[in-house]
Amino acid sequence: MAYDYDLLVIGAGSGGVRAARMAATYGAKVAIIEEFRVGGTCVIRGCVPKKLYVYASRFADQFDLASSFGWQVDASFDWPTLVAAKEKEITRLEAGYTANLEKPGVEIIRDRAVVTGPNSIRLLGAERELTAERLLIATGGHPFIPDIPGAEYGITSNEAFDLPQLPKTILIEGGGYIAVEFATIFAGLGVDTTLIYRGDRILRGFDEDMRIGLEAGLIDRGVRLIYQTTITSLSKTGNAVQAMFSDGVSAPFDAVMFATGRRANTSGLGLESAGVQLAEDGSIAVDAYSQSSVASIYAVGDVTGRAQLTPVAIREGWYFAETVYNDNKLAVDHSLIPTAVFSEPEIGVVGLTEAEAATHGDVDVYLARFRPMQNTLSTRTSRMVLKLITEKDEGKVLGVHILGPGAAEMIQLVGIAVSMGATKADFDRTIALHPTAAEELVTFKTPSYTYRDCKKVA
Repeated sequence: MAYDYDLLVIGAGSGGVRAARMAATYGAKVAIIEEFRVGGTCVIRGCVPKKLYVYASRFADQFDLASSFGWQVDASFDWPTLVAAKEKEITRLEAGYTANLEKPGVEIIRDRAVVTGPNSIRLLGAERELTAERLLIATGGHPFIPDIPGAEYGITSNEAFDLPQLPKTILIEGGGYIAVEFATIFAGLGVDTTLIYRGDRILRGFDEDMRIGLEAGLIDRGVRLIYQTTITSLSKTGNAVQAMFSDGVSAPFDAVMFATGRRANTSGLGLESAGVQLAEDGSIAVDAYSQSSVASIYAVGDVTGRAQLTPVAIREGWYFAETVYNDNKLAVDHSLIPTAVFSEPEIGVVGLTEAEAATHGDVDVYLARFRPMQNTLSTRTSRMVLKLITEKDEGKVLGVHILGPGAAEMIQLVGIAVSMGATKADFDRTIALHPTAAEELVTFKTPSYTYRDCKKVA
């Protein structure tokens, strides 16, 4: 059967763009369909603008430290200037993504697509059908909004970047990385920030020392933390949003933000009618090679419910193209992924948490807490935390966890060694670079404590 294209990609985010570009490079006739902007969540309303706003929020910390280094600073902040600068940058990046698609000959179609069969989609705007030998779904995800009365009065991370004015007070619901990152941003920009979370501590699933350290850092930053509580309803009172909590208390805020997780963008795509199997959370079930239950339909990125991280989506898109269009069968290893939380303090982790490692046999734990050097001339008492988890007797490194300035940059490089199977002995052979925080990772002499037979030993 003759098809219009070899490959139709729905969604021009990081994963879809990489897959489309590489498939076209390998000779495939490719079209990519996007209803919003090229670049996806990461570029347009995710990682990139978030990191820019995190940078903006950290200037207040630097100004605060400046006097201890002899500087006197008189500074003020203008929200519209930041929003405009962010928009200029993501527009530049979007143009770059578009050019990278056009260079190898990928056709960009600005429309909404619905799957109508194993090899066909319908463009809703143009009202026409297209066919392809293969379809790739790369539609990403969207913020989850709780089903509560007045939920329409809340915002999500999508809207937070373009608020017409900076609120004086904000309530953020959630305890994951998006919640704590936006709490960092707003508090750093001078907003009275409250974070409410149904659990008993933020960042569920992270190493406990990272969770405790970040909790202390947020409190030190002025963020108010409310645990084991949820928002049950929102209402509008003048210009304020009135939040009712599960404990019966209510309070007004200038803005209320939901950071309660994300869901796959599969609703209304027609996948069920094509026979594509979905997981309980609505994500597309795929095998190790990103193939769905329908042989001609693949999926990569957040829409699959695997690791919701931009570099993972890019790798999945790359490996899809390698496997299908370059006769080079590759599967992404999702078991060891360096991860960063751009909060304040910052977190970078790779490998197992202490709790996870303790179930894997006999392990040694090395732990260091100290004031970052940049704080030593000031009265700041916040601590940096570095944790190294290894198999016993200088064995394989199982996990590295860093909290403090530069944690993300450090963990990217540490991730290389951990991915190569480095041991504690390998770390020990590395000469320390002084004075740095990272040198702690190669100067640990004896374990802070150990686990033997899954029991902690002092």
